[in-house]
Amino acid sequence: MGTCIICGTPVDGVVCRSHEEDVAFQFAGDRPEQLTTGRFYEGTVDGFADFGVFVDVGDSVTGLLHRSELDTRLESLDWDAGDTVFVQVTGVQDNGNVDLAWSIRQSVAEFRGEAIDDPEGDRLPEDEELPQDDSESSADDGPEPESSTVATESESEPEPEPEPEPESETEAESETTTEPEPESETASTNGGSPTGVVSADPIESGPPERITVEGMADSVGERVRIEGRVVDVRQTGGPTIFEVRDETGVAECAAFEEAGVRAYPEVDVGDLVRLTGEVEKRYDGLQIETESLDVLTEADAETVTERLDDALAAQAHPGEIELLTDDSAVAPLRDAVAGAAGAIRRAVIESRPIVLRHTATADGYVAGVAIERAVLPLIREEHDRSDAEYHYFDRQPLDGEDYDMAAATSDVTRMLDNRARHGEKLPLVVLVDAGSTAESADGIELLDVYDVERLVIDDEAAFETRDLVETGVVPEEPSAATTTTLAANVAAGVHEPAREEISHLPAVSYWEEAPEAYLELAAEAGYDAETVRELREAVALEAYYQSYEDKRELIADLLFAGDDDVRSLASHVSEQFRAKLDEEIETVRTHIDVREHDGVDVAVLDTDAFTHRFDFPPTALLLDALHRDLRDEHDRLVTIGVDEAELQIRSTEAIDVRELGERVGERVPEAGVVTAGVRRGRLAFLIGERDAVGEAAIEVAAELAA
Repeated sequence: MGTCIICGTPVDGVVCRSHEEDVAFQFAGDRPEQLTTGRFYEGTVDGFADFGVFVDVGDSVTGLLHRSELDTRLESLDWDAGDTVFVQVTGVQDNGNVDLAWSIRQSVAEFRGEAIDDPEGDRLPEDEELPQDDSESSADDGPEPESSTVATESESEPEPEPEPEPESETEAESETTTEPEPESETASTNGGSPTGVVSADPIESGPPERITVEGMADSVGERVRIEGRVVDVRQTGGPTIFEVRDETGVAECAAFEEAGVRAYPEVDVGDLVRLTGEVEKRYDGLQIETESLDVLTEADAETVTERLDDALAAQAHPGEIELLTDDSAVAPLRDAVAGAAGAIRRAVIESRPIVLRHTATADGYVAGVAIERAVLPLIREEHDRSDAEYHYFDRQPLDGEDYDMAAATSDVTRMLDNRARHGEKLPLVVLVDAGSTAESADGIELLDVYDVERLVIDDEAAFETRDLVETGVVPEEPSAATTTTLAANVAAGVHEPAREEISHLPAVSYWEEAPEAYLELAAEAGYDAETVRELREAVALEAYYQSYEDKRELIADLLFAGDDDVRSLASHVSEQFRAKLDEEIETVRTHIDVREHDGVDVAVLDTDAFTHRFDFPPTALLLDALHRDLRDEHDRLVTIGVDEAELQIRSTEAIDVRELGERVGERVPEAGVVTAGVRRGRLAFLIGERDAVGEAAIEVAAELAA
């Protein structure tokens, strides 16, 4: 007969039934049926499949952690083969298959004890000296919070004998001040003294010295005090984890009430607090074991706020911006680039999530990835959590070319849900290759209703949403800049070490006539002109397939792998791009109707009838390529693609798409013509008026291009 290592209840083994799930077990058996359903086991990642993760539990048994059991996307899981993980056994099937579930606790420190599940009987780890005294067992248990240790010690140690009552106040005073009793272990642990005992160590019992998060490494094993703002709270199966930011960084602080119960429920994200505890090493980082956590009074909060704001402003400022290269299209936007970089840096420092939305085009993807590549290292530096980069940064392509109400509603719904369920701050929304035209106004205004900060990086010169965003990197006039050239310069301001890694990206974003300066940057980074072309085409193909996903790892493999790997992967995907596009252009060429109006050649393609509309290439990309292909044969050219209820236009001469829409609408008033998108020259109309709208568009486009 033994006692439960958690509560001391007599048991046959090492843990009682009610505390079985508080223990991390190591499996010493060799057959699946020897596992105990419901227990949490330490395991090793064996491999990955589309449907989940295989985990070795012990030396001879492997189970499946199905993707439906994960609390994150499988592709976002920060596990590698061989990693130690913790899983719960939920079932053992007759054929020996072992079903596993996700454990929110992913370190021994988050469990309240350890044990070995041996077919011959549970036992404690053989390499630990395990005292028989319950008080010592509780005190030596690493993960056990201080409050639990105190309770166990006080229960197991004999009560000190009461001091004889003094005969007078003088005698009492003499006994207390001239011959102090040594401080009891219980008093020291609790930070106070029992009646009649004066603390011999005022540093341990009184308020400890305030340190900064930056100085925690010099205070391991010491009682300390930090002051700052709570930036995140998460509940594990054991302690509550508070992330507290001061003027130098973020500290992870563990507070324990009881397993899975929220400690300090009165403390919320955003509160200014004073926290006292002991700095301890936790595997690859540091953690403060919380002794007390108090929300600051108004006077103290004002001092801390001023300290945090001053430090934040200095830390977030990107300094003097050095552009990637001498680019006359970007140089006038140097101050805007600095402002955007500072806004992104500040969001990271404040532990605000960043939601980055971009178009599902090569330029949109590459520009978004440039920002992502700079932001993720900053997030890793700020947070110890292994999943921090997925928690604080979300990059998603848009369904269309604008940030419309559908996209904004989706983002607002998600951010409000995260705030309600997880106490998450409202994010910084970064719109890349979108957001500058009037078509995005409604979506941006919805963000404004919730006071969500907005930032736009876009090469579309019509900055019609200027008054709706806090920061914008948008050219004043049409220029040769791509969104990627703007975003890459912002990224270099966000995180200087990213400069060299992303220097080849601007060249990738140009379909033709890339500036020589950017080609030289790419060449210096090891990407010749042929490789740059292959990267662009490969990203364009992947941007089409499953365009609703960010494809972080795949895009990274395409754009940032080693030279040989880049050529192999990018060349393979690029070949598919070129074959599909060339085949489609060859197919549609025989169906192009070329007309001449006022000295302008208008090439018309019925995209509804003569293209494979639901396969690659998409209509916009096909018209871009077709227009480039036809320009060699015509001095002034307008290319129009018309389907059931929409047309797209390309022109060698600048055409105001809104004016085009207004004039066509005047000629066919019953067609309900509207400008559906400036970036791709799109007009929408009623299906029944397709032919009339098409004819009017040909005439008006020729007039505007003449």
